[in-house]
Amino acid sequence: MNGARTLATAARVLRQLSHDPRSIALMIIAPSLLVGLFAWLFSEQDGVFDQFGGPILALFPFIVMFLITSITTLRERRSGTLERLMTTPIAKADFIVGYALAFGLMAVLQAVITVTFAVWVCGLDVEGPVWQLGLVAVVDALLGTALGLLASAFARTEFQAVQFMPILVFPQIILGGLFMPRDQMPQALEVISDFLPLSYAIDTINAVTAGDEGWDVWRPLLIVVAFAVGSLILASLTLRRRTP
Repeated sequence: MNGARTLATAARVLRQLSHDPRSIALMIIAPSLLVGLFAWLFSEQDGVFDQFGGPILALFPFIVMFLITSITTLRERRSGTLERLMTTPIAKADFIVGYALAFGLMAVLQAVITVTFAVWVCGLDVEGPVWQLGLVAVVDALLGTALGLLASAFARTEFQAVQFMPILVFPQIILGGLFMPRDQMPQALEVISDFLPLSYAIDTINAVTAGDEGWDVWRPLLIVVAFAVGSLILASLTLRRRTP
């Protein structure tokens, strides 16, 4: 992997995004709007938003970044941009990491806005440091980015990329601990949830909002980071140089 080529790829992606205001709005504004809608829905029920608002912060950035990253990468493939790039000395790892860097910057901006909106506008009660909540939101968005890049490596069209949601996203939402504590699930489902990265993202969010410290926060967060890095490596290994 070449650092200069990786940075050049990231800069190119950011330039393209600057000409796509709808994608920027989806990445930056949509998670806050969804969090606000959730808070408004349960505004008259004490404690509901405080209970579920944290996991929702893990969920929405993850979904939005998965969709944007997978579809945008597929557009590169369908337009022929990827094949033209692959005729140059750029490596597949440069392409994948460059995309991850570009969308990672967007994830940081998204996390700052979403967490700020959730805590200071919607009134989410957080016992732990707010910066940790923001860090978890960034890591969750990066996880969505990594899985989106992985999905785009296998998909051939934007529609096929969206079809990966029932495989890569929906099971994590259902079994991640949002609707039921994982230790209360049937044993088989609890075992499956132990292999899903979003489960650990929700565990981290719950630990931060509850005011836990130390390994209770950092252990699940590091597991999410490991999943994200592993997804990026797998995406770089499976990325096709030519569109079938």
